[in-house]
Amino acid sequence: MATTVHEPPRIDPDRLPQKGHSGTGGWGNFVPTDGDLRVTLEYSPPPSSTAIWVVLFAVTMMFAAFSSALIVRKGSSQDWQSFTLPPILYLNTLILLASSVTLEVARRRVSAFMRGMKSHAENPARWLYITLALGLLFVAGQYVAWTQLRAQGLYLATNPSSSFFYVLTVTHVVHVLGGLGGLLYVIRKLSKSSLRRNALVATARYWHFMGGLWVYLILLLWFKV
Repeated sequence: MATTVHEPPRIDPDRLPQKGHSGTGGWGNFVPTDGDLRVTLEYSPPPSSTAIWVVLFAVTMMFAAFSSALIVRKGSSQDWQSFTLPPILYLNTLILLASSVTLEVARRRVSAFMRGMKSHAENPARWLYITLALGLLFVAGQYVAWTQLRAQGLYLATNPSSSFFYVLTVTHVVHVLGGLGGLLYVIRKLSKSSLRRNALVATARYWHFMGGLWVYLILLLWFKV
């Protein structure tokens, strides 16, 4: 019986994925039309995508404990002295919320840039820098609020209400500084054309969480302090 041997299919080397490329087009095929620039890489190890949720859960539990302690302490305290919150805190709230908007714009601009929908002459990091500036402005505003309270004679150990105010606001600012560090990391990776999608998504998720957490804290302080 004769046996027919089929010629193996030919593979065009030009169509094979290049070394260092996943072959999937990166971040959901977010590759510029000319193929010269590849800033965002799609793959990131699963632990990096879940780590942010672990961090957010830990932060939530921390502030939940602080909130419970505040409520219990005020309810059983005979030396609780309420005070008026510094008005600059409301401006700081608007600044932090605005930074969430600019970060979301930045995320969309980076995505559009990598799809080739935006000109290469446009700097996709512009809105990241704006978000960074707003975050720094928020931190500076919080420092102004603390100095205003000190000018009124309200310090960490003055009374329970002022103690909780400083603990909550300072702890939140420390976490905001962590978010600013994340923004700097994203900007640096973007400038080196090595930004991963999950890094930007995780940073944005953390930053938005800080904004929502601050809204919760300002309401808690307004009602309880």
